[in-house]
Amino acid sequence: MATASPYDVEGAASYLPLPSSFHPPRHSKKLLPTILLSSFLLISLILLLSTNQTPPSQIKLNDAAAADHTAPPLSRGVSKGVSEKVFRQVSSNALTFPWNNIMLSWQRTAFHFQPEQNWMNDPNGPLFHKGWYHLFYQYNQESAVWGNITWGHAVSKDLIHWFHLPYAMVPDQWYDVNGVWTGSATILPDGQIIMLYTGDTTDAVQVQCLAYPANLSDPLLIDWVKSPSNPVLFPPPGIGSKDFRDPTTAWLSPGGDKWRITIGSKVNKTGISMVYETSDFIKYDLLDGYLHQVVGTGMWECIDFYPVSLTDSNGLDTSVNGAGVKHVMKASMDDDRHDYYAIGTYDPIGNKWTPDNPELDVGIGLRYDYGIFYASKTFYDHDKQRRILWGWISESDAEGLDLIKGWACVQSIPRTVVYDQKTGTDLLQWPVEELESLRGDSVEADVKLGPGSIVPVAIDSASQLDVEVSFELDQGAVEAAPEAGAGYDCTTSGGAANRGVLGPFGILVLADDNLTESTPIYFYVAKGPNGKTESHFCADELRSSQAPDVVKTVYGSSVPVVDGEKFTIRSLVDHSIVESFAQGGRRVITSRVYPTKAINGAARVFLFNNATGASVTVSLKMWTMGSADIRQFPL
Repeated sequence: MATASPYDVEGAASYLPLPSSFHPPRHSKKLLPTILLSSFLLISLILLLSTNQTPPSQIKLNDAAAADHTAPPLSRGVSKGVSEKVFRQVSSNALTFPWNNIMLSWQRTAFHFQPEQNWMNDPNGPLFHKGWYHLFYQYNQESAVWGNITWGHAVSKDLIHWFHLPYAMVPDQWYDVNGVWTGSATILPDGQIIMLYTGDTTDAVQVQCLAYPANLSDPLLIDWVKSPSNPVLFPPPGIGSKDFRDPTTAWLSPGGDKWRITIGSKVNKTGISMVYETSDFIKYDLLDGYLHQVVGTGMWECIDFYPVSLTDSNGLDTSVNGAGVKHVMKASMDDDRHDYYAIGTYDPIGNKWTPDNPELDVGIGLRYDYGIFYASKTFYDHDKQRRILWGWISESDAEGLDLIKGWACVQSIPRTVVYDQKTGTDLLQWPVEELESLRGDSVEADVKLGPGSIVPVAIDSASQLDVEVSFELDQGAVEAAPEAGAGYDCTTSGGAANRGVLGPFGILVLADDNLTESTPIYFYVAKGPNGKTESHFCADELRSSQAPDVVKTVYGSSVPVVDGEKFTIRSLVDHSIVESFAQGGRRVITSRVYPTKAINGAARVFLFNNATGASVTVSLKMWTMGSADIRQFPL
């Protein structure tokens, strides 16, 4: 039996040797004359980070720490009436792998937003005010697990580099003593800022509360005042005391004299969106009927409702409606912890939103992200006329590891959101342009990969990358291919190791030299009996780590590839997070991976084609990424 190639992606003889005619990847010419300069800049960057950034909490690995975390994980959040905050796929907190400081310290991200320590979840009330972007978020001051929820607060000039500010709101009133939960900001025409949020009362009842800045002239909005009228909303008749949360940004009523918000809930197993109308954000009228409902979807959390333009690439203020405008309804599904959206038409007179395609309705159709991404929130950036999306990226390791590290969870890279004019059925999400300011040295490669090929791409550091790659599948092979892969599903496919006639092909990130660890991001093309093809975009974590106490799965979905388009991927690699965008952001997958070997200088990148019957032509450009400066504001 032939010995497996050292670059066999699965450690078995799945990939064929490279053809003798293969030429190595072509590197960007500008790299070669700048090696010495790059080395100098790298040293400078290390010195700069060591002096300017707050280091992560000291990680202490000892017998006592491990002994504290060997019990099965508790359920967190459900008893309080919110979604589960513990990933129960990891059945026990018994840490069976010999983790060390180097492995765990490497997991902390470099350019995603996260607090200096402890637990973080939902993004709350993002806004732009007097030159500063503001992000509020669910935060536990005391531990790296969910609980004691406070509103953290940070500001930025560019959505990349951040200053931590004092807590905006803490659970100190009877109506929010069990948690200052998720909320949204509304900026009124006169500049006033309204913040509505859910509080959990002393009796564990979910109520809606009002807060506002103490001083609007303060660009940092450091001090916040809770209204003496709180709570301003209680659960209406027929709605459970733990099923009434997460008010949206408000939009103007048809008459322009009142404001409307929607709040998620459920009736039995039907997810619903209720609409309230107000003129002062203190007294409210519940409108008849539901803005929308979908049978069988369960509790709707963190609803978002906003317009998108059918013709322009700019974002729209939340109150815009009329010709050339559709509305997006998004809800976070408590039952399966995914964020679903649908595009449709809003009738403000009838208080109804109708999906364009009922088969792609909220909760049963499209998702923002097919990986780990939840409780998302958009806001309209009136400074740059764009709509920006944030999402909570949770952990998928054992809770005991988070306690040892002293931190858990991050926010996604902020993404712009626009209507996909090519398909007419999708949104396009894309990292904000400011992220490109962190790009450093680049590598380019143009390669033709035959069936079973895998090619290393030389890069100095593969832990922080921005990768853009396109693939052209040999059209003759596609036309000649027999029916294959009908019914393919990324999540049940077994990952990139399973070969088909027309796939998989893509990139391997966070791989070690021998490919004992790797995370493939790839396409798979299936061909049906009618000769039509269906493309799938997947992320395979099955061999991302040798540690058993982390979740390893395959994410993905089908993805429309319009005639004339190449297959395209953009992947942002930031230590333990990989955010991948297919077809210009038509599909997105966020992965949490915890390698034990493919870290620091041992991390590698490969291009691969594991198809059996087709070649692919690959064009790649990849940048190393610097680190964001995230620190305490020097008050």
